Amino acid sequence: MNVLILGGTRFLGRALAEAALERGHRVTLFHRGQTGARLLPECERILGDRGSDLDRLGALTFDAVFDTCGFVPRVVRAAAVRLADSASHYAFISSISAYAEPLAIGAGEDAPLATLADPSREDVTGETYGALKALCEREISAAFGNRALIARAGLLVGPNDTTDRFPYWVKRLARGGDVMVPDAPLQPLQLIDVRDAAAWLVRMAEARAGGTYNLTGPARALSLGEFFGACRAALGSDARFVPVSESFLRERRVEPWSELPLWTGGGDGFLSVAIDRALASGLALRSLDATVLDTFAWSRGRGEPFAATAATPQPNSLSIERECELLEAWAARSG
Repeated sequence: MNVLILGGTRFLGRALAEAALERGHRVTLFHRGQTGARLLPECERILGDRGSDLDRLGALTFDAVFDTCGFVPRVVRAAAVRLADSASHYAFISSISAYAEPLAIGAGEDAPLATLADPSREDVTGETYGALKALCEREISAAFGNRALIARAGLLVGPNDTTDRFPYWVKRLARGGDVMVPDAPLQPLQLIDVRDAAAWLVRMAEARAGGTYNLTGPARALSLGEFFGACRAALGSDARFVPVSESFLRERRVEPWSELPLWTGGGDGFLSVAIDRALASGLALRSLDATVLDTFAWSRGRGEPFAATAATPQPNSLSIERECELLEAWAARSG
């Protein structure tokens, strides 16, 4: 296939390009060149901003398009219209966040979608992100019909993940010692290795498969407590978990998901959607152990510390110093 990837090569775009190349496809990257400019020399590159430079695609035609960076409906519409007659298949990477709140446990792809009170809004915030993704989906479906694949992705994890959501716990548990964890062991958790997501997307494009799919994992239900235990075991860590109440964390203004990754503080439906449709279509998922170990090896290869410190902070997540302060305060309250 002749493949076009709209977006950079930092994480999902990189995994998609690698998966497509591995299967013998020709890959063109359309991005601004701000990240990964020297990666993937096997790929053709067209540098530009999708909001203004799509004309740089010229008369090129593609068997498959993967859109990894569509957030604003107007901009997505421009790409869809531009490519409708020159691309056979269009895979849009949406998000589980596209569903309306509250989302029921086990919700499928027919669950109601988020909406905006003002559909003209284009500012991407925590409040608007999901609804904007839902509107972007509509634009792709309007232009491509049954040639469109909508992948509502869950939490993407694995090597090259610079968000620190998943790597935070891998590094922290590898460091060992007393580890503060939220006392929410039964909270549902879903995640998917970015390489598994990319491989599935490429295979679906090869089959010209359309439709809407929840794209996450694992195949069986996973809880936050099980995740912590499995991660510790895979790493061979001596970490000692110190469960801290959610009310204490809120009182101390610890931000769910960002500052203390994977803890939601509520809204469990977004981490327990049904993935039967994707599994039936051939989605293959590697073990959590494999993802943990590969992420750890990648992190060590970057020379990163095993957890954030005040001198080497990670994006948003807790520093070791902040964690120690919270553990001391919790011990004083509990003692």
